Amino acid sequence: MNATARIRAARWADKDKVAALVADALHPDPLAAWLVPEATHRRRILTEVAVIWVEHAMFYGDTHVTDDLNAAAVGFHRYRSIPPPANYRSRLTHAAGNHAERFEILDDLLSARRPTEPHYHLAFLAVAPAAQRQGIGAAMLAHHRDRLDRIDLPSWTDTTCARQDLYTRYGYTPQEAIRLPNGPAVTPMRRTPTPGPQPLDSVSAAGRSQARGLGG
Repeated sequence: MNATARIRAARWADKDKVAALVADALHPDPLAAWLVPEATHRRRILTEVAVIWVEHAMFYGDTHVTDDLNAAAVGFHRYRSIPPPANYRSRLTHAAGNHAERFEILDDLLSARRPTEPHYHLAFLAVAPAAQRQGIGAAMLAHHRDRLDRIDLPSWTDTTCARQDLYTRYGYTPQEAIRLPNGPAVTPMRRTPTPGPQPLDSVSAAGRSQARGLGG
């Protein structure tokens, strides 16, 4: 456990490192293999596509990271409709080449299920592979939960089976799964805010102390 790590807002200079972190965390997941079947190019393509969305979050959402950049949460403020990333289709084609269609299919399926109510869209929660199973993801979710509860805003995310249990612990409820064509299932999850003081468990206490306790 890295007891000195603190959660802070990401800076523009962090965006490439955050994108690489997202790609590294997603790389072992069956979803990554579906998006980019060619293993030799998978990490590079995932990183270049992630850059597009991390940049977009800098304008239409926020990104929080640990100081050591071992974890990141990237999300969008969907209080109202927001535009797609600038020049998205051309940038996606440049980044993903002949795999771009699969990213578009995923985007379309997830967008069709996203709620119309004002909400926070947690697009990525990523922890570096070497730092996983140390409670960092739990600390990031506790920090995220506390911020949204203060403003009484629901949250929405999409995840694969391997991560559902962690989200469930922080109040997310699974919705009907989305089955990708000849691929894995992705499960949308919604969290209703809980205004007022939260139970002071070890993780939420860590989140209130700038997420220094990462063993939750």
